[in-house]
Amino acid sequence: MKTYRRQIREKILQALYTLEVREVDVESATHWLLSKEIMDDANAMKFFNHLVASIVKHREEIDGYIAKHTFNWDMSRIAIIDKNILRMALAEILYCEDIPPKVSINEAIEIAKKFSSTDKSSKFVNGILDAIFNDLKAEGRIQKCGRGLIDNSDSKSQKADGEK
Repeated sequence: MKTYRRQIREKILQALYTLEVREVDVESATHWLLSKEIMDDANAMKFFNHLVASIVKHREEIDGYIAKHTFNWDMSRIAIIDKNILRMALAEILYCEDIPPKVSINEAIEIAKKFSSTDKSSKFVNGILDAIFNDLKAEGRIQKCGRGLIDNSDSKSQKADGEK
């Protein structure tokens, strides 16, 4: 089975951009972007639908984390692409239990390098996500399951990694 997660993340970014600039519903903004290969892959569609739904459902909470960590920046001043990359990565970190946070952050950085308008965007995305991740981890908000998904720095993490 081929994995389409990077492609899916890029398609979700495009859909989020569409939602930001046009008055359309989520389905109209998303499904036209998907290739036949992705639509024919049940696991790819499960990931796509779960991530989109998580972003939409928890957008206010996600935006709150972004606003808290961008200090003097109003959300409207953050480039639409960068803001949506942050939203997507945070939704993965918070609501996709099977994806290691570092993978979500690295994917966001790579997508920022590809889609953002400035060279500084990937560093901006990295800095904001790293700060938010550290806070979420300190608050105990990171809920991951499976081996290697979070650091073994505390007993909660060890249990999440399946260790005793």
